[in-house]
Amino acid sequence: MNKERAEELEKWASDVIFGRAKGFRASVTRFVLHGFSYLFRVLVRMRLYLFRRGWKRQAHVGTLVVSIGNITVGGTGKTPVVELFAKTLRDRGRNVSILSRGYKSMSLDTPQDWTSKITGEEVDVEKMPKLVSDGSVPPLLEVSYAGDEPYMLAKNLKDVKVIVDRDRVKAARFAINEFETDTLLLDDGMQFLKIGHSLDIVLVDSNSPFGTGHLLPRGTLREPPKNLCRADYIFITKCKQAQNTELIRKIRKYNRTAEIIECKHGPVQLENVFTGEIKPLDFMNDKYVAAISGIAVPESFEEILEEHGANVLFHRSFSDHHNFTQEDIDSFMRRCVRRDAEIIVTTEKDAVRFHRPAELDVPVYFLRIEVDILTGQEVFENIIDRICAKKEVVDPILKALREVA
Repeated sequence: MNKERAEELEKWASDVIFGRAKGFRASVTRFVLHGFSYLFRVLVRMRLYLFRRGWKRQAHVGTLVVSIGNITVGGTGKTPVVELFAKTLRDRGRNVSILSRGYKSMSLDTPQDWTSKITGEEVDVEKMPKLVSDGSVPPLLEVSYAGDEPYMLAKNLKDVKVIVDRDRVKAARFAINEFETDTLLLDDGMQFLKIGHSLDIVLVDSNSPFGTGHLLPRGTLREPPKNLCRADYIFITKCKQAQNTELIRKIRKYNRTAEIIECKHGPVQLENVFTGEIKPLDFMNDKYVAAISGIAVPESFEEILEEHGANVLFHRSFSDHHNFTQEDIDSFMRRCVRRDAEIIVTTEKDAVRFHRPAELDVPVYFLRIEVDILTGQEVFENIIDRICAKKEVVDPILKALREVA
């Protein structure tokens, strides 16, 4: 199966899961997927049981590990929350590394060269993860090798290391040994149990808190909602207003003790993808806008544009993390010219994968999104204080690990 056909199938499967696909074929597919969801539930339960009983081992890497994750697939606004934590902890003096799986990133043709700060020798390729950023800007890898979200984080976060590897135990040890990291942020880490978590921060999308109500592959739940019991703190994301009383009541059925923070993911400005020019949000007001995205929930992106006065002519949506081709972009640009679009707007995550059109006839901007805490600011500050208070405990462990290495 070629790549284009695979992505079309992925897009159709997403439409089936979210109920966008109609008709007999979609209905039959949903019925079949119900059976696989039951099997998935059994596997999830068994895996958690094995970790709980210690029959599957967790690595304890000797430093603070903050997991930021969710119980659903995509669309909870995780990356801006990871960025908020990384930025705040960095500014408070923590030495932060972000560990990511690098979803849909390509393998390197040749491993990166890295001279160990401990031994002075080249790091064995078997122990070398993909180093997207050593804290410098711009990133060390191209987006296709880094993955869109790690690349975006590396681009926005100076003095924060970003490391990609499916084996995040290996990535954690590299971060500790080579950068003296004292705080690891485990991006999308709730289901990654091979590392012991010091804190579990779980995100719940206010618009779709429990996904479609079904486990994968029928729905978008990675785990049953009752597994929210593992959360130390819960962020309700993408809130339109504070005091989501009914949702909090439902969450409390599964977790009575976790402190809850309500936040919104709001656009702060438009930025030109190719020139870096900044425009205020009211620049979209009454303009004819063409939208393009490759995200889990494209409807939410379109809603944001309309809320800020844009007349959305059309929205070309691809599967989540879609790798745009030159033809994708050129074809879209030609359509924009035919429809007299005044500007093109994409997401920040998509902007890092956006090719320059052969003919740049319509300016292209992305929406810069940031997290704004509506309720629970004091709770957030307490989390940061709690992490920062660990420094005296963590540093001797780091020293011991480096000496052993």
